[in-house]
Amino acid sequence: MKKITLLFTLLFAGLLSYAQLETPAASPFSKMEQTVGLTEVTVEYSRPSMKGRTIFGDLVPYNKLWRTGANARTKISFSNDVTINGENLDKGTYAIFTIPGQNKWEIILYTEHQGNGAPRELDDSKVAARFSVTPITTTMARETFTIEIGNLSNAGATLFMFWDKVMVPVNFTVPTDQQVMASIERAMGGPSAGDYYAAAVYYYDEGKDMSKAKEWIDKSMAGNENPPFWQLRQKSLIYAKAGDKKGAIAAAQQSLAAAQKAGNADYVKMNQDSLKEWGTN
Repeated sequence: MKKITLLFTLLFAGLLSYAQLETPAASPFSKMEQTVGLTEVTVEYSRPSMKGRTIFGDLVPYNKLWRTGANARTKISFSNDVTINGENLDKGTYAIFTIPGQNKWEIILYTEHQGNGAPRELDDSKVAARFSVTPITTTMARETFTIEIGNLSNAGATLFMFWDKVMVPVNFTVPTDQQVMASIERAMGGPSAGDYYAAAVYYYDEGKDMSKAKEWIDKSMAGNENPPFWQLRQKSLIYAKAGDKKGAIAAAQQSLAAAQKAGNADYVKMNQDSLKEWGTN
């Protein structure tokens, strides 16, 4: 009898283990990864929704520390040292805490990023950065709390936080120029054609010394009788920016012919537009 009872107990326990119900999380987890220049930025957070509730000043009280999301602490990671809202920040992972206000939000980056919710009191020794930003009222409400990274450039970006009709922008810069310049200096000790090309394009994009960019774009194509149309296009732009209109036209005409042969309509149009702008048909 004991054996039968034990058998039924084990069978019942097994049925219970299979009957565990899975339901969606009220505030789903989200992970966002974005490359800014040469810096990898990762944001991990949970996303609550309005669900008919009044958010700021009610569900999220004004002038009180907020975890900036739901569930576990919202985390942001930088693969390089950055400058955020003018404050230097070491590479690493931080919790994002905020103190929302009607006319001002305090943003706090906290080294103790593990755990749930915000601490009762902040430990000043764990505050890596603290600053204020001005919230912006939007015309359209965001149902779900959202963090995005936009305004991307090689030098930096903006972290946006949205919920209801509130948008909070946080600007940060990354050390791309220092990294690229150091890389160029190392590469110039024995550069390949690809190194010359990459260096020339970077100088063009960042508005640096165009005479150097012109020298490097020429070296990148030296010995190549049939450079591809996209490289010739870049050469024409660098020549134009360097003030060599004749050379720019010649390179654009080469790029146009190569693009037509390759059947690339985008580059055909770009070259035609440039040639028209530079005074040719």
